[in-house]
Amino acid sequence: MTPRTLLALGAAVLAFSAGALAFDGTAGLGADVAVAAETSHDAAPVHVTKAELRRVDSIELDAEALVLRDGDDTVVESSMRDSGLTVSVLNRLLGTPSRTQTAEGDGGACFPAGTTYTWGGAIRVAALTTDAAAGNAVEIRVLRDSVRSVLGRQIELTGPGGVRVGDDIADEIADAPGSERVSYGSDDSRAWQLLLREGWADRHDDDDDDESSEHSDDAGTNGVSALTNETTVTVLGSPMPVHAQRSC
Repeated sequence: MTPRTLLALGAAVLAFSAGALAFDGTAGLGADVAVAAETSHDAAPVHVTKAELRRVDSIELDAEALVLRDGDDTVVESSMRDSGLTVSVLNRLLGTPSRTQTAEGDGGACFPAGTTYTWGGAIRVAALTTDAAAGNAVEIRVLRDSVRSVLGRQIELTGPGGVRVGDDIADEIADAPGSERVSYGSDDSRAWQLLLREGWADRHDDDDDDESSEHSDDAGTNGVSALTNETTVTVLGSPMPVHAQRSC
């Protein structure tokens, strides 16, 4: 791949708006019944039992939630508006993550200070201090097709429609409208971003001023996307806008 293509892919993978999250995660599955942190939106706490987590065999990154499943049954759907629940459930299922932190202001408006959690080099969650403009409290990237739980079970990692890291999605790219895909690099070494499912409706829709319209156009179409090396999926990420014009 050309340096330009690698740079574009690297920027997309590292595009986390990380924030400082005060959270004391518990390694392992913990008590028989664990109460996740309440969201900042006054939603009721979510209870996930140890027995339920033991049955999880797949995790899907949806446009606005992380969905843990037992076969076709949903064990828990963790909204990306709830950083505490997302980190807590993954801690209990996958164990203690590695953490990286940035100091206040290191990344400017694009990359505010905070903590990024990574489990097994497979799932990376950047927790935001305050909700992003789109409404999300975390940004999530899936970097592998599976991850091992604390019990040694292989947990399959997917995006919408079962798309996984390592899949060849040439047909999906070819069939997608131009508004849902963007290419990087040259014709002989092309990478793609493909929008798999739209989400994160523009929070400025109710504003009628010109500035709001400009913001909507610049922000592109957001949701969960696949990044590829040629046509092979290398990263699944959400939120990840397509055709965004602004760098921040």
